This record gives sequence, structure tokens and C-alpha cells, in this order.
Amino acid sequence: MPSSPTPATALVFSPPSSPSYSSPPHLTFIPTSRRTLTPNMWRRLPARRLVSALLPSASAPLPHPLHRALLLSSAHLAPSSPPHPWRRQFASSSAAVAAEHVSSEEVDEHVIEEIARGEPSNSQAPAPAPAAGQEVGREHRRDRRSGRGKHSAEFMAAHGFGYYKYAMLRRRQIQIETEAWEQAAKEYRELLADMCEQKLAPNLPYVKSLFLGWFEPLRDQIIAEQELVGERGARASHARYFNMLPADMMAVITMHKLMGLLMTGSGDGSVRVIQAACQIGEAIEHEVRIHKFLDKTKKKSNKDEDRDEEVGDSDIAKEQERLRKKVTDLMKKQKVRQVRNIVKKQDNSQPWGQDAHAKVGSRLIELMIETALIQSPASQSADGPPDIRPAFTHEMRTVAREHQSSRRYGVIKCDPQVRQGLDRTAKHMVIPYMPMLIPPISWTGYDKGAHLFLPSYVMRTHGARQQREAVKRVPREQMQSVFEALNTLGSTKWRVNKRVLSIVDRIWSSGGRLGDLVDRADIALPDKPDTEDEDKLKKWRYSLKAAKKENSERHSQRCDVELKLAVARKMKDEEGFYYPHNLDFRGRAYPMHPYLNHLGSDLCRGVLEFSEGRQLGKSGLHWLKIHLANLYAGGVDKLSYDGRVAFTENHLEDIFDSADRPLEGKRWWLKAEDPFQCLAVCINLSEALRSPSPETTVSHIPVHQDGSCNGLQHYAALGRDKLGAIAVNLVAGEKPADVYTGIATRVVEIMKNDALKDPATDPDAARARLLVDQVDRKLVKQTVMTSVYGVTYVGAREQIKRRLKERGVIADDSELFSASCYAAKVTLTALGEMFQAARSIMNWLGDCAKIKTSLQVLTLQRETDKVMVKRQRTAFPPNFVHSLDGSHMMMTAVACKRQGLNFAGVHDSYWTHACDVDTMNKILREKFVELYDTPILENLLESFEKSFPQLKFPPLPERGDFDLKDVLESPYFFN
Repeated sequence: MPSSPTPATALVFSPPSSPSYSSPPHLTFIPTSRRTLTPNMWRRLPARRLVSALLPSASAPLPHPLHRALLLSSAHLAPSSPPHPWRRQFASSSAAVAAEHVSSEEVDEHVIEEIARGEPSNSQAPAPAPAAGQEVGREHRRDRRSGRGKHSAEFMAAHGFGYYKYAMLRRRQIQIETEAWEQAAKEYRELLADMCEQKLAPNLPYVKSLFLGWFEPLRDQIIAEQELVGERGARASHARYFNMLPADMMAVITMHKLMGLLMTGSGDGSVRVIQAACQIGEAIEHEVRIHKFLDKTKKKSNKDEDRDEEVGDSDIAKEQERLRKKVTDLMKKQKVRQVRNIVKKQDNSQPWGQDAHAKVGSRLIELMIETALIQSPASQSADGPPDIRPAFTHEMRTVAREHQSSRRYGVIKCDPQVRQGLDRTAKHMVIPYMPMLIPPISWTGYDKGAHLFLPSYVMRTHGARQQREAVKRVPREQMQSVFEALNTLGSTKWRVNKRVLSIVDRIWSSGGRLGDLVDRADIALPDKPDTEDEDKLKKWRYSLKAAKKENSERHSQRCDVELKLAVARKMKDEEGFYYPHNLDFRGRAYPMHPYLNHLGSDLCRGVLEFSEGRQLGKSGLHWLKIHLANLYAGGVDKLSYDGRVAFTENHLEDIFDSADRPLEGKRWWLKAEDPFQCLAVCINLSEALRSPSPETTVSHIPVHQDGSCNGLQHYAALGRDKLGAIAVNLVAGEKPADVYTGIATRVVEIMKNDALKDPATDPDAARARLLVDQVDRKLVKQTVMTSVYGVTYVGAREQIKRRLKERGVIADDSELFSASCYAAKVTLTALGEMFQAARSIMNWLGDCAKIKTSLQVLTLQRETDKVMVKRQRTAFPPNFVHSLDGSHMMMTAVACKRQGLNFAGVHDSYWTHACDVDTMNKILREKFVELYDTPILENLLESFEKSFPQLKFPPLPERGDFDLKDVLESPYFFN
């Protein structure tokens, strides 16, 4: 435990007037109290101590290769042994030993043997990887010794790994997952020590200067809180969880998580208390679980260490000794899987739950508010007292809600000076859940899969206990296809497109503004006019408010770009990496890494490409040209395939110029709707077309096939609606049908008929005459898109009102409102006519959901059995359709994997190599037909009636005569 408080100094951060990398913030020393931590009190257990904890003396015979690996890694800690890169990775923390206890497939058991067998001796230089023939021969010998080698070899071959390479990457992955927070805490401790010794503030990037100033006071307050809640009789609601992690790591997690939320939040420098508290609490729990087994197996390796720390209870010691003996016996028998099971049983704790997350996170936020201070640079040279104030404040806000009582909620707001420069130094933030260097562990259960150590859950329940328990109750056989789909998505290997990233970096360092990148500079605030004229002052206040809002939004966007680029720069030199996936409650799949992934913006998609390259072939070259036209868009993507190919071939000069001189040339690629993706294809296509053999050019570009208003495609298939099927390309046509244009055309027809009526007797006549020339694809697009998600009349009215207001045709607000009401009514009428079956199914799903059941809803406070009928009625239909598009995507992913294709999916957009698009197109059509050949609505009604036999449900809606097999021949179904 720490010693009694002693006088010391703390740091208060004072940002410079214009922060930058080269101009560090000022650090002011202020007297405070400090607790001296026992050196290395909470350090991670070194490998040599874990060896002695799990094994008998080092001199005992070690028949299993894993024993040799453990002893080799501990021997490498000796100063006399020159450090090998692998040895440093093992010696840096106990992660090396913990790696053997990862919940993984049996392939890991064999990999452990290979890691041990491949480790060079202390006195020799690192042995080179064996030649292919040697490795194969050795693999045959292993196969004779055990039946596990075949599966291991197949796994490695499938992902292009040799054993040495996999072992090295696996060790790096363990370090990334287990040491990120600890390394940050260590860095702050070392910086503090250097600063106290030299009496100088280091030249640090902006965000690190902030954290350095806050770290020590926050850590000391957490230590004091840990002592307080550790006393007998402590009743604090967070007491049970507060002593499970070192104070310095809790401080680092709190600072980084809170600042990360503020950087990527609403844009005004605030975040809701409940959101921040739950995320901080959850991050603390995740780190606790990583450390838990290491703490439980702690045992002193010599008497000197025994004198430094307390001796454990004798009964516990006996139990640990029994476990160690059992582990030793099992490892002698090469029973590595049983060893992992013992480790798993040692962690018998239940998930904390959202309440615990909120309690722990709230207390840490309170301590952060109390200890984090900031000083204005201007006040440092003033004669008066320095202007020192809290860096964060808590305030309540009231939100007015339509047709409901207003609602109050709490937010944490940071001082404006804290935000200055954060968008330029976001790369120094700790980013958990980075892309993985090795394939994710295959999913086998609710919390079994994905990352090696970071807690991973197959479904994002956001703390909802009932949802979590429902998923756990599902029989494993029933989840196998879901697990296989997630494993397929996670096994796709990506890499950074360095050429595109270099162009992004050049644009960003020059101030942004190109390629949809936000301007890195704020707009100037308008000066207050020197007048008493209230109209001019009112106009100034409005302009000032708009300018501040724009700057706030720019700041948030800049932070977002910096975080994405920070990840891209960290991963750019990796040969490849992987994105573990999990599901939301609807069954849609998402990458677990939040920033740089293929579900992100054009920037993300432009700098990502498949790690594996494949030759284009004749069809691949054709599809690459179509893909370029799709990315350029602007109406080009609505042409036939031949029209799109012609567009690309007519712009070859622009394409070559874009590839050769992206910023110095004509910048044609910047006119595209998706500029960075367009640039990536320009580079690849130029390389192919300049090659003497274009079809043999290797391409890493993912080519997309997107659904046509996919939600309505699913409704049309459910209802066998022929008219709707034609409108959304379920039926073959000469060129792709555009449902938005179709709806707009029907709206114009209705309005023209209304315009012929007498305005004296029908008020819609005047509105029709006013609007008929304003109706186009853009006016109705949002309403048509959101019709699948249950858009209401009020929602449609507001959407159309915004579009009309942008055009400035109707100046009077009351007239604008009435015109919007009329246009919304007509648009919904046209939708109902064109998608009659879809509307009837939507209504049926809503009526079923309207019936009160015991389904749970999660509020911000706690779970309850109460059902919000109105919300459930509007939410159930779109959620059900999302589950169907998720099912179609997962079925397609698994089938593509079995055909040897690389596959990535973004809900209703399916990606593969250009040469494989034809194969994927065939598969996705077959799987769509297979999905809707099953009686989906009948099965749903049957499940309702079984679950709630006492309730009466409405009969199924009538359906049309559309033949699903027409989808197989429709070229523009996905295009």
C-alpha cells in the first residue's frame, strides 16, 4: 500500500494561444499533496515469476515443448543474454505466458508447440525460418505424433502463414491487446519522474501535455478513493469494483476514454454523463478481466520477493499449489486444452452489468472533474492571481420534445481551451480494439471468439441483461451458421493502400478542403457591429451563432479524420490485418474496430484494400471499369453496364492523369461522388491498361455490388409484389430501374390531376400548381428511403419541408408548411400504390408488435418489462427487415468463402475482387431466392402464437404472384 502523503507538486495545464506540434503547452507547478507509490506495486507479473508459479523448479525435467518456451522466455530476461526481438516481446510482460491460456481453437495448441520448438537458444543467433521442404517434412513427423497437425497446417495455409511468422504476429497481437493502457501509464510515470528531476516541462504534443498535467492528481485521488472504499463497512455503490485495477491505469483509461468521447461527440465539446460513465466503466471491467488470472496465479519465486510483499492465506496457497500440480501433469501429457479450461474456471466472476459500469464510471468522472485543472496562458504574466479553473464541468440540459414533456439530462463539458489543438494530436490517444494482426479466434459462444484477450461478445447488447441472457440461451447448433458467417467476415485480410494514404496526408497537411475532407481552419467569427440598431444586432447574433456551430462541427470532423488517419498510419507497414465482427440485436454484422473500417466514409474505403491480390482476367477488367463509373456517380451509375463501361473508356486520359498527377494535374478524380475510392481505382486501372497484358494485372481493389433500395427489395420479395419487384430491379430490364424517379413521376401525375381542380373548392389545387414543377428525384428520395424504416407522415413532411426550404421557392413559413403537408401526403400515396404489398406487410408487422407482450426495453436507467407500444409498432417492421438483409448477407458470405472468394459486406453492399464479381453475383442471387423460398412470415406468425397462445394475432396479408426465380436473371438486382 502507498505510504502516507508527502508534499509535492502537481501540474496544471495551460494551452498556448495557437497549439501545434512544435509549440508545446505551458505547465505550471502548483503545490499539492502526493502519495508515493511503492515501486512496481501494480506492475504486470514478469514471465520468470509466472514460470515459477505454474511450474516446479527450473531444474526439473520438462518433457513438454511449452515448458521449454516458458523457460526460454524467462531466461531471456537475464542481462547477459542479448535481447532478440521475440524475446523482448515475451519478456516485456506476462502476456507471453498468458498467451497460452487464450480461448482459441485447437490450432493454437499446435502453434504453442511450434513457438516453443522454433525459439532459438540463448547462445545462438536467431535461426532462419525453415525451407518449405523442411517445414513440410517436420509437419509430417508431427502428424505421426498426433492427429492435430493436419488441422493446424490447413489453418496456416489458408491464411498464408508459416509457423514462425504466425508465432511472431501472435505475440505482437497479445502485446497490443494487453499492454496499451499499461504502456501509457508507464510513459506518464517516466515523464513525471524526468520532469521532477530536471525541473523542466518536456516538449510534448498537445494532448500528451494535457494528460501529463492531469495524470498525477487524478491517480492520487483514485488511490485515496481505493483506500476509502477498502475500509471495513464502506457502503459506496462502486466500492466492490474500485480496487480491482491499479490507480494509474484507471487514471489513464478515464482520461483517454473521456477525451475520446468529447472528440467524437456532438461537436460542442460535451458528452452525456450516462454515455461517458458506462463506457469508462466498461473499459475498466475489460482491463480487470485481462489482469485477473495473472493476479490469481501470483506466487513468489524467491525469499527476497517474499520479504517485500505479504504472504497469502495458507488455504489459498494450498489450492494454488494443487492447481499448479494439476497444470504440470496435464502439460506433461500435452493436454494444453485442459490447461486452458482450468484457467477459464478460475475466472468465475459474472459480468458487471450496466449499473456497475455507470457507478464506477460516474465516480471516476467526478474525480476527473475535481482534479483536472486548466490555466489561461494570458493569466501567467498578469500581476493578479492566476486564472486556474476546472478543465471539465457538469451541467444539466433540457430538451423539448414534440407532443411530450421536456426531458433533462446531464452532460460533461470541457473548457474551450481544452479542445484547442486536440484535432491535430488525436493520434496520441490510446485506441483499443485495433485491427488484429492475426485471424480472429473463431466464434464458438456468446463471449468466446474474436480477440485473444480483449473481452469480445458476439452481440452488442449495450448492457441489456435480458438480451445477453437470451443470446446465451440459444442452442449452439442454432448459432453455428451465424458463427460461421462472422468468422468468414473476420477472416478477410486487409491492408492500407499506401499511395492513396500518401495523397490524403498531403491534402490534410495542406489544410484539407479537398476530397470531402473538412477544412482544418475555423471560419472567422463576425465582429459585433458598432450600432444600436436592434435588427443589425439580431442579424449579428444569428451569424455569430451559426459561425460557432460551424466551427464546432468542423472540430468534431477534424478529430474524426485524425483518428482514422492515426490508425491508417499505424497499420500502413503491416502486410495485412483483420477485422473481427459481431452483430447488433437485429443480426447486422459490424467490425469491432470503430474508426478505420470498410463501413466508414469514402476516406476509410479509399485507404483500405484487400491484402491478397488477384489477377483481373477479362471479366475483372470489365468490372473494374464499371466500378469506376459507379464511384464517379452523378447519374453515371444509373446507366446500363455498357453505358458505364463507355463512360470509363471515354475518360481514359482523365484517369491516367489522376493516377500520375493526382494533385498537380486536372484533378478529375475529385469530381467523383466517392473521390478517394475513385482515385484508388484510377491507379489500378491505369496500371492495367498500360500493361502489355492488362488481364494479368494484379488487383487488390474491392469491387462493390449494391442493392437497389434494398429494404423495398425485401418487402417486394416477402409480398411477391410484381409491380414493386419491377421498380426495385428484382426483374430484368435493359437498364437499372430507379425507384426514386418512379415515385417522383407518379407524384407529378397526381399533382397534375389535382391542379386541374377548382382552388375555390379544393385547397390542394393551389398547392399542386405551386409544387408540380418542384417535384424531382431529390425531393422524394429521403422519404422513399425511410419508408422502409416506418417513416411517419410527420417525418415525411419534415423531410420534404427541408428540401423545399433549401430551394428557397416558398418564402412564407405558413405556406411552406401547408405545401410540405400536401407533398408528403401525395408521396406516401404514390408509395402505397407502387408498393401495396410492402405497405400491407409493414402494417401487419406493426399490428403484431402493437400487442402488449413481456418483451423488454432498456432505458438509460434500468431494464423493465414495460413495452412502449407506439415505439415498438414503428420500430419492429424496419428492424425485422434489417434482420432479413443481415441474413442474406451472412448466407452470401459463407457461400462465397466456400467458393474460395474474398468477401466483405456492408449491409446491402457486397464486395469481392474484380475477377470474382460474376461468381459473387450468381451466389447472392441464389441465396436471396433461397432465403425467400422459406415461409418467413408464416414462421414468424407461428412463433408469435407459440410464445403468446393467449393472444390473437391478425391474419397474414395477401400476397402477389411474383416469381422469385426472376431474380436469378436480373442483372441490376445488385449492381
